[in-house]
Amino acid sequence: MKQIMQGKVNVCLKRVFIILTSLFAAISALLLAYTLFNHGYHHAAGGMDEPSVVAGISILYAVSIVTLLLCVVGLYGVCREKKWPLILFTVGMALISSILFVDFLIEMPARHKAVENINLLTRALTPLSNASSDGKTLLYYAQEHFGCCGLESGYEDWGHDIPESCLCTKKKSQCVLAPKNSSLYEQGDGVSVMIYKEPCIPIVISKVTQAVDILIATVLGLMLLWMVDTGLGVAILCQMGKKLDVPTVVYSTEAATAHYSTLIEAAD
Repeated sequence: MKQIMQGKVNVCLKRVFIILTSLFAAISALLLAYTLFNHGYHHAAGGMDEPSVVAGISILYAVSIVTLLLCVVGLYGVCREKKWPLILFTVGMALISSILFVDFLIEMPARHKAVENINLLTRALTPLSNASSDGKTLLYYAQEHFGCCGLESGYEDWGHDIPESCLCTKKKSQCVLAPKNSSLYEQGDGVSVMIYKEPCIPIVISKVTQAVDILIATVLGLMLLWMVDTGLGVAILCQMGKKLDVPTVVYSTEAATAHYSTLIEAAD
C-alpha cells in the first residue's frame, strides 16, 4: 500500500517569501501608524468635516489593516505549510495589487498636475504687491529655503520693496547687487547689498517634479516586489499541491520467524 502526502516546499523559496512578506507587514504597520497620526492631526485641527480628508484616511486605514492581516495570514500559512492561509494571502494580495495598479495609472499625471498647481499659485500671487499675507509668507519661506528671489522675473517681481528673505546668505546661490532704488539698498546706507538672482518658480518646479519622480519610482519598486511576493505564494501552493506517493511500511510477523541460510561459508 502507498500513502499520499503533501509536497515539500523548497527551503530557499520559503525563506524569500518570509522575508518579502515580513517587509510588507512592516510597511503596512508603518502606514497604519502614519494613518493614526494623520487622523489625530486632522481631528485636532477640525479638518474631519471635509469629505476628501475622511475618504483619504478611510482608504489608508483599509489598505494598511487589510494588507497587514494578509501578511500575517501568509506567514502563518508558509510556516505551518497550510494551504488555506496561503490561498487567502495570494488572492487578497492579487486583488489589492490590481486595485493599486489601476489607481496608480489614474494618478500618473500627478507630475503635470503639480506643475499646473504651481503655475496657478504663481498667477494668484502676481503681482506681488497685491498678494495676500499668507501668499507672501509662503514665498518668504521659499526664498530663504531655496535661495531665490521673486517668482518668474527674479527680484524685479518685488519692485521697490524687496524683502529681507532675498538677502544672499547661501554660498552656492547666484547673487547680484540690490538695485539702488530698492528698499534693501536704502537700508544698507549705501553699502553693497547682495540678493538672490534666480527666481523661485523654476527651482520649486524642479524640486517638486524630482520628488514626484522619486515617489513614482518607489511605488513602482514596491509594486514589483508585491507581485513577486504574490508569485512566490502561488509557487509555494503549487509545490504543496504535488502529491507524493510514500510506500507504507508494514510490520509482518513472518519476518521474525523466517529461516535464513548462509550464502558464503565463513573462512577457517
